[in-house]
Amino acid sequence: MKTLLLTGFEPFLSFTINPTMKIVEELDGQTIGEYRIVGKTMTVDFARSGNQLLEFIRETKPDAVVSLGLAGGRTKITPERVAINVKDGDADNEGHKPVDESIQMDGPAAYMSTLPIREMVDKLNESGFPATISNTAGTYLCNNVMYEALHYVKTNNLSIPSGFIHIPASHELAIEHGNIASWSHNDLLESISICLSVLSK
Repeated sequence: MKTLLLTGFEPFLSFTINPTMKIVEELDGQTIGEYRIVGKTMTVDFARSGNQLLEFIRETKPDAVVSLGLAGGRTKITPERVAINVKDGDADNEGHKPVDESIQMDGPAAYMSTLPIREMVDKLNESGFPATISNTAGTYLCNNVMYEALHYVKTNNLSIPSGFIHIPASHELAIEHGNIASWSHNDLLESISICLSVLSK
């Protein structure tokens, strides 16, 4: 049985709930296709999250790495195409607000996802779940951990697929925030399960 490391994030900024955290907790220990899921939740902390993810990779020695993030305001499931070598954005949960910082000083400008993102999007749409490829993961924590994982895989000559998927807000968050697009938790959970099932094909 292969192992898939699935990560999510704790709540952050004005989002007191993070649906990625619930998804990761529920899928932890489950089997999807040929993968046993190991679910881990990360801190929203520029100084720690990258190393935290790398520790999870070294600890679990996964055959695939998929990280999840909340994109409040997006209406579709959006696998990310590219991660860029930049930290810049709102303050993290520790109050750190980087400006134009590199994630890896000696790293390339960008890495492309090695997940089968087109197949994921096609399968989601076929299954009735709106999805599209995103060409920007931003410059906040989501981009940060996507870049860190791909950099680690590349520099250690590992042949494991790695990448990032953004999800819309849950209905719980929409109740809190008012006018924000949202999906039910069950639909979010099923959509991510479909994405992970594509890795087994």
